[in-house]
Amino acid sequence: MSNHGTVARQSRVTVPSPGCLAAIMVPILAVLIAAAVLMTMHYRQERANERNKAEALDRTAALARSYERDVVTAPNGFPGQEAVRGISERHDGRLLSYARSEDSLTTAVRFFGEYEDTSMFGVSHSRAYRCYAVVLRKGADGVPQARTTPLEKCDVI
Repeated sequence: MSNHGTVARQSRVTVPSPGCLAAIMVPILAVLIAAAVLMTMHYRQERANERNKAEALDRTAALARSYERDVVTAPNGFPGQEAVRGISERHDGRLLSYARSEDSLTTAVRFFGEYEDTSMFGVSHSRAYRCYAVVLRKGADGVPQARTTPLEKCDVI
């Protein structure tokens, strides 16, 4: 009671019980841990996918060098368009352009490299491609000399 004969109102501060605090914090921590694990898994998968794609593009460069060697060693000078198309297909490539003159041969070929692309939903097979311009010119000794250059875009040709 107060001095005036009325019931005084008291303010009470309540502290939640430790069990109640744990009931609130445990789900929040579980969600944070799950999110951290998922983010880490996603990061690792992305790095692995980038590595796989880079390896596939490196394989396209090896295919281009092999294609260049086969075209240079073709008998009777510069091979015809059908022969070049066959050589490119043997090396997982696709002939995009063919230009031949008396002392040079210029081709553009798209080479493909396959790789595995992983996600949380499974593995898929993807293709990476790169285009190369291969220019062959007869040297002073009459032997073809080759120069292979990667192209920025395949549709420029």
